[in-house]
Amino acid sequence: MKKIEIFRINHRKKRDPRLTTHLCLAARAFGASAVYYSGERDLQLEKSVNDVTKHWGGPFKIKFIPKERSFVKNYRGTKIHLTMYGEPFNKKLIPLRATRYPLLIIVGGPKVPPWIYSICDYNLSVTSQPHSEVSALAVFLHELQSGKELNKQFKGGKLKIVPQKSGKKMVRQIPFK
Repeated sequence: MKKIEIFRINHRKKRDPRLTTHLCLAARAFGASAVYYSGERDLQLEKSVNDVTKHWGGPFKIKFIPKERSFVKNYRGTKIHLTMYGEPFNKKLIPLRATRYPLLIIVGGPKVPPWIYSICDYNLSVTSQPHSEVSALAVFLHELQSGKELNKQFKGGKLKIVPQKSGKKMVRQIPFK
């Protein structure tokens, strides 16, 4: 599968740490290789996400982007903005699956700058109704990859869940070298 990266714009350290953390967890679990974020730098967010990758495997990274406009403008790949105002995403899945370029999926914060709408290759909606950027991202990534991300194997993790009909089982693994 092609490289999929996420860009969370306008993170607010005091108001958004839980939401942005959940966005990163969903991105990682559903096949993205990185989350970039702008707004306020949040070292605790970065530590939390890096700890998850250390314990549960990767590859996955998080990085703060101080200059969001130049980052998006200079990104070499297809830029997709998830917004409730966009075109229905399911009508664009075939060309997105076929592209050989990396994908940058942009999700908003409190206010999306107007330039995002014009700089992106696609402005896509998941339902055209208000809901969480975490749910929009998860649904989009799942459909984009036709569910194949559900079988992804994470490398280098120290912990792994053993699926059970009932109860909970987790094992410690020796990290891959």
